[in-house]
Amino acid sequence: MRQVKGEQRVRRELLPGQSVELLKELHLVGRDGALHADSLRKLKQVNHLVQLLEPALRDVLERHPEPVLVDAGAGNAYLGFVLYELFLRQHASGIIYSVESKADLVERGRERAARLGYDRMRFLHAPIGEAPRELPERVHMVIALHACDTATDDALLLALRHDADHIAVVPCCQAEVAAQLKENRHAAPQPWPLLWSHAIHRREMGAHLTNVIRALALQSRGYQVTVTELTGWEHSLKNELILARKVHREHRGASAELETLLETTGVRPKLIRELSG
Repeated sequence: MRQVKGEQRVRRELLPGQSVELLKELHLVGRDGALHADSLRKLKQVNHLVQLLEPALRDVLERHPEPVLVDAGAGNAYLGFVLYELFLRQHASGIIYSVESKADLVERGRERAARLGYDRMRFLHAPIGEAPRELPERVHMVIALHACDTATDDALLLALRHDADHIAVVPCCQAEVAAQLKENRHAAPQPWPLLWSHAIHRREMGAHLTNVIRALALQSRGYQVTVTELTGWEHSLKNELILARKVHREHRGASAELETLLETTGVRPKLIRELSG
């Protein structure tokens, strides 16, 4: 991928309201003021995701006087900082919580937010599954970008338990269901086991099945679900985005479909185990 040099050319790569100053702070724009190949790719990915999230963000900000967003498994919190600049900085009271299990990344995020004056960013040092005790009772939107394996389930559980209006997750490294398919390879009736008899197919089928189950679980609990591809992430197999919006209390049809799928395949991913417990 090319690099972009020159102030005017760099600014053409930005979203409306996005500043070069923040991107320098995030080390996406170099000291020479240029967007180099790797940084340009990262910026395009983040900005594409932001555009997909914008309708949900606008809905939350318009309907709630004190909106609460959670970035679960935030890492360096690039997404959180971009969302704060574009959507929350001008809002009177919106807060975004970045949840991250690595202490050094949490401290780095706190220092960066202090330098930028982003005083409504909160950084929690905790695994996603342990974060709820530090969060407000009501959360309006939960985002999880590449939370690995069952950490995505933890993010979904966090959203469901805090009655989130909107959920957006990009799943990652989904190994749990593939392991269950291997261990219980004859649990499903023929010819289903043929779909995961080889390791590479089991890995792919496990990831696909995991996300289908997640989507159905959200639908069964009253969410309207859209699953789409993150264009511009073609170098990665982890480019599936699950978007969910709460529209009613429950959906019995989706619940029945989910139960049939679980019985047929013989898998019980963490999300289902926790919701059933």
